Amino acid sequence: MKNIHIAIDGPAGAGKSTIAKRLAQEIHIDYLDTGAMYRALTYHILQLNVDVEDEETIIKEAEKIDIDFNNNCIYLNGINVDIDIRTQKVSNNVSAVSKFARVRELMVDKQREIANGKSVIMDGRDIGTVVLPKAEYKFYLDASIDIRAQRRYEQLDQNMDIEELKRDIANRDKMDQTREVSPLKKADDAIVIDTSNMTIDEVLQTMKSIINEEEGE
Repeated sequence: MKNIHIAIDGPAGAGKSTIAKRLAQEIHIDYLDTGAMYRALTYHILQLNVDVEDEETIIKEAEKIDIDFNNNCIYLNGINVDIDIRTQKVSNNVSAVSKFARVRELMVDKQREIANGKSVIMDGRDIGTVVLPKAEYKFYLDASIDIRAQRRYEQLDQNMDIEELKRDIANRDKMDQTREVSPLKKADDAIVIDTSNMTIDEVLQTMKSIINEEEGE
């Protein structure tokens, strides 16, 4: 297979990361969790007790921290933070931290640098529209808020109120869709897949069929 770029966008809890990781394994190309990069920065900001509205300080920190991937795990300044960045506190603040133009510019530069010259799958909210607008394959995964809240509840594996999760997800959607810089939206040429009533395997098979057909396999 020639070098290809696959962009997977969609709201929180639609299954982007799970699907992207599995797809990368099954077609043997690299996976880059772009959302984890923003989560890592958010985790760093929270650890410093910086106000998530303090744009100047957040940008300064974003410019100097080191974010990298190894064996599908994310490292912040050389430390594996793959588990630390998945807390609800990080989830509740990541949209605020990632809304600043300079922050997104820095992250996008890093994402493009990693993707240059090799096949890669990226998932996020602006991959097909901003990060990899010329990607050969663009998918937009969606699901109902009820389904997304249930998935997040099971993923977090902690005693949380499902209605509170629904409200958090709805607020996150609104922030992501209305931010001035790189808002969450479907690329014009993206294929929409509603995962609400689909298994992971069914979503994967749908995407692989599209890719294999285009690649002549």
